[in-house]
Amino acid sequence: MCQFNSWKEYNGKVYFLTNEDLDTKEGKKLLNPDVVADLCGHGAVESYYPELKGKGLNRECSDFSSPGNFPKEIVKAIKQGKLSRIGICLDVLNKEGRAEYKKIKQPAWAEYNKIEQPAWAEYNKIEQSAWAEYKKIKQSAWAEYEKIEQPAWAEYNKIEQSALAEYNKIIQPAFSRIIRQKRYRMLKWK
Repeated sequence: MCQFNSWKEYNGKVYFLTNEDLDTKEGKKLLNPDVVADLCGHGAVESYYPELKGKGLNRECSDFSSPGNFPKEIVKAIKQGKLSRIGICLDVLNKEGRAEYKKIKQPAWAEYNKIEQPAWAEYNKIEQSAWAEYKKIKQSAWAEYEKIEQPAWAEYNKIEQSALAEYNKIIQPAFSRIIRQKRYRMLKWK
């Protein structure tokens, strides 16, 4: 998984994703986790700009101690808040910004937990019931399978033994005849 923020450099130009890009037809596809799981990664950039696939240089930096660590286009986009949907990096916030973020994050996390915990409990209840039903069906299905499979295996063995006996009845005399006619390769056996 790539760190926030990744970009590609190709022919002197910097390619990265912004919030506005996510509102386009191509960008909306990136919001589907089955397509791209990492919005701030090189794969997302290449999905948005397919002409860059396999071209240019993949770059990324997670050291926000200096704006000099990033291309000027990315620095400008960060300062304008144009990457807020791409990723979060608390290192770009000053003391007041971190305090405000923390103030917003705590109740949002509490709300998430309030919703997530009953949903998880409901999932477990359904999953346990489904698992019990599966075991019940699996056991009876296995018993039915064995009831059918055992006579089928016995019939196969009976037919296979008969076929093998017939094969041996044909092949053994033929092999003996070939040997008697000295049609073998190993000279030292002559």
